[in-house]
Amino acid sequence: MKRILVTGGAGFIGSHFVRGLRDAEITVLDKLTYAGNLANLDGVPHTFTHGDICDAELLDKVVPGHDLVVNFAAESHVDRSIEGAGEFVRTNVLGTQTLLQACLDAGVPKVVQVSTDEVYGSIDLGSWDESAPLLPRSPYAAAKAGGDLIARSYAITHGLDVSITRCGNNYGPRQYPEKVIPLFVTNLLRGRKVPLYGDGGNVRDWIHVEDHCAGIRLVAEKGEPGEVYHIAGTAELTNRELTARLLEACGRDWDSVEPVADRKGHDRRYSLDDAKLRALGYRPRIPFEQGLKDTVRWYADNPDWWGS
Repeated sequence: MKRILVTGGAGFIGSHFVRGLRDAEITVLDKLTYAGNLANLDGVPHTFTHGDICDAELLDKVVPGHDLVVNFAAESHVDRSIEGAGEFVRTNVLGTQTLLQACLDAGVPKVVQVSTDEVYGSIDLGSWDESAPLLPRSPYAAAKAGGDLIARSYAITHGLDVSITRCGNNYGPRQYPEKVIPLFVTNLLRGRKVPLYGDGGNVRDWIHVEDHCAGIRLVAEKGEPGEVYHIAGTAELTNRELTARLLEACGRDWDSVEPVADRKGHDRRYSLDDAKLRALGYRPRIPFEQGLKDTVRWYADNPDWWGS
């Protein structure tokens, strides 16, 4: 049976990845910051270790013996990174390097570094392929780009078998209500207003978290050392278009929307070309309309989870 270590495995994407694993002995390492929740792992057999990927001494104890390490551990909210970048650099750059060194020292056969399309900045037309330059525009994106470059360096310099995945905006159950879909849904279910940045014209490509995790599993199985793989979304929408769909799903109207000043350095559009991953056999399974409907229903049915 394969032994798999999932860092950040109590968070939104990490916990969905853990839930999708089969025939594996799973260890979850998580710092349990505000976005980590052990309830996300209820009913899933695993060994839990409370800790920080910046803790080299702890990693030297936890990492050895695993066949695969997947790194979801990250500070990931752009607005928080604008308010203070230090913790983002610490976790997303230093933490990634500390984890990779532990994997190298322990002889881990395969590592996957989970990243984001935000490392590329903003694109007006077309889609990025994996050769696009890194031009991050927020402290969060810059820190993730730094971690990715560290990962690539460990593959080239040390021969560590580490692949990098980059994905668009995720949605689905159990996402902490600071990201736009759970924030808007939980506000609307409470009868509160939702904040729409600027003119609402910023474009994002949405992917269900289960499809994202399927792509990561494929990269863990077939990805080449030092290579980047895109996991593209299934619905490209402006924030205003997304807001309209959420209002409809929650039975609200535009009176529930409060325009707010645009975010500093707000990227206008993201778009990934995932032909490289599709050549390995990847196909998303969950249509956006169905996925969004199911997600809204989950938040409506689980108010105890998000604190109504």
